[in-house]
Formats: sequence, structure tokens, C-alpha cells
Amino acid sequence: MQLTAAAQWINTAFAGFDQGVTLAIHKLYEAGGGFLTPFMELISLMGKGGIFLILLSLVLTFLKKTRRFGTAMCLGLAIGALFVNLFLKVVIARPRPYADLNSIFYPLWVLMGEHMESDMSFPSGHTNAAFAAMVPLFILGDKRKSWLALLFGVLMGISRIYLVVHFPSDVLGGLITGTIAGIIGTLIAINLPKKWYRWDLLKKKERDDSCSDLAS
Repeated sequence: MQLTAAAQWINTAFAGFDQGVTLAIHKLYEAGGGFLTPFMELISLMGKGGIFLILLSLVLTFLKKTRRFGTAMCLGLAIGALFVNLFLKVVIARPRPYADLNSIFYPLWVLMGEHMESDMSFPSGHTNAAFAAMVPLFILGDKRKSWLALLFGVLMGISRIYLVVHFPSDVLGGLITGTIAGIIGTLIAINLPKKWYRWDLLKKKERDDSCSDLAS
């Protein structure tokens, strides 16, 4: 496969970083004897297609007390997905770590269960989505608890490296793009008109007014 100039540069510039971090995280597998693999697969599954995160953001949006959180998450996810999936992955077109059968990544990928992905590698879409959704929760939430949202994002990135479906530099790219998308989504959310966060009350008022008119 002919590499794009961008993919070739990333492969060269981050070669040592990618190999070093992947081998370090692989020590988790060796230390746990595969015990952590189901957990990593579960975390990774929660980012598949962003479905879990999208559903979570929609639920939070429809609940009055968490509407600002959900709105910011929805916006962050949308911005991150558009930028990563429709632009960066297409333009950079970096192959997955397991695409090169002669690399150190391929035998590790086989050992981890040969999880296949259909799109390009850079940046990590799972990590991008996780941070695009979790950064708004961290910013808007109580910092004594909301840091746990960022922990989820970190675990998502680690799981992608652990399963050898992404280079560590892919995860780093996803972390950066997701954080930016999450911040933008939060800024938009906190500047939306107040009526957006009161639309259920406005509808209730309209129904009450309608009932009053009929009664009269």
C-alpha cells in the first residue's frame, strides 16, 4: 500500500514512541496473563461507532438537570466525528499497526485476538469520541468527581493500544482532537439561549395555556 506523505512522516517521527509505548502497555498483558483482556475489550466496545456515548449524551440532554452536560457532549461528539472521520482519517490514511506483517505490532495483534477495524488508523476515533464526550463533563461538572470522566478517556486510549488496533501516536492524536472538540462543544453549549434549556417548561406552559383556552 502506497503511504501518503503525512502517514509516512508520522510513522517515521513517532516510530520509537509507538514501539516503546506499545511494548510497555503489552506488559499489562504479560503481568495479568490475559486477565485484563476482557476488560480492555469491553472498554473498547463502549467506543464502537460512538453509539454508547451518543446514547448517553442524548439521555442527559432530555433530562432537565443534566441538559447542559448532554448538549455539550452532543456538540463535542459531532464536531470531533466530522473533523476526524470525514477529514483527518481520509487525508492522512495511515494503515493500522497490524497491516505490516513484518512489524513488531503484528504478532502482538495476533496474540490479542486479531481485532479488525475497517477504517484508517490516525487519529483514534474511539479516543477522539471518548474525550469529545468526557471533556465537557469534566469542565461543567464538580471537579471532585468529574475527573473520573477523563479517566474513562484515558482507559479508552489504553485499550486501543492494548488490543494493537492503534499506534500510541493515533491515540495521542485522538486525545488532542477530542479535547479540542469537547472544549468547543462546551463553549457553544454554555452560550446557547436560555430557552434551549427550558424547552420542556415552555411546552408545558403552551399545553397549560391551550387547556385554559379550551376550558374558557
